[in-house]
Amino acid sequence: MSLLFEQIDSQPSPIGEITLRRRRIPALGDRDIYEVKLGEEFLMSSMFVEAEEALSDLGLAAVDGEQLTVVVGGLGLGYTAVAALKPERVSELLVVDYLQPVIGWHQQEKVPLGKVLNADPRCRYVHGSFFELADPASGGFDPQAPGRLFDAILLDIDHSPRALLHDSNASFYTVESLTRMARQLRPGGVFALWSNEPEDADFMAVLAEVFEGASAHAVGFYNPLQNIESFNTVYVATTAAD
Repeated sequence: MSLLFEQIDSQPSPIGEITLRRRRIPALGDRDIYEVKLGEEFLMSSMFVEAEEALSDLGLAAVDGEQLTVVVGGLGLGYTAVAALKPERVSELLVVDYLQPVIGWHQQEKVPLGKVLNADPRCRYVHGSFFELADPASGGFDPQAPGRLFDAILLDIDHSPRALLHDSNASFYTVESLTRMARQLRPGGVFALWSNEPEDADFMAVLAEVFEGASAHAVGFYNPLQNIESFNTVYVATTAAD
């Protein structure tokens, strides 16, 4: 097999075959690029990670206090989770993922950031559906402490509130579902969401109805494949403080 390409693992999942690959593109320098595909669809790449990191940076910047407890929905290649662990005031991080193979890649350190997450005692993986656990009636995000509240919930699963990995996820991006999820946030807590698309006015209206405040941040990054500046969006919404 060429040193420029390696398929590291491929496994079935409840939503299709999921594959981890590593490649090098000589024109972009001597670095490994990790990619995840679901069937024939690209889910994520380590080539562009600025917005995934900004999801944690912007979300946690909106939270006051110390000893913060944080949920990341969607493990991916680990960039949002690692960024969430950078502030010392984060005391605990739960990373929720529906796909056991993705958790396994990190536990087995088949992806570079697995080693970082495994070495940090503040981090714990939770195998489960974020969208099901977002309803407090399910017991919530922490199977070891049903009903507990969190300071921040950071979500990066769908491509956007409209471009979904699965049609069933659509019901989450509503006033009713987000209101239920917000009950798992402490007063002054934050919900932040990554999107691959520009600001969505309709979704902003939903956030404004559920939360005390909401904003959308355009996160720019250089795309060397197209030689252009690209943009993702990070939504940040806060609950009312005491």
